Amino acid sequence: MDCCDARTAISARADGEALPPNAPGYALDAHVRGCEPCRRFDEGVRRLKELAAGLDGAWGVG
Repeated sequence: MDCCDARTAISARADGEALPPNAPGYALDAHVRGCEPCRRFDEGVRRLKELAAGLDGAWGVG
């Protein structure tokens, strides 16, 4: 799996979408464990989701 495929799958997983067929979960997890840039991307996506969820409550949305 290359980084482009991994980042597409990371984004899909964060949005609750199905993973692309070329990026099964076990392969994505293995790639993220072994690739520092993709691990940082995954952490950033997760953090962004957390921050966005906090804003929903702050603005009375959700």
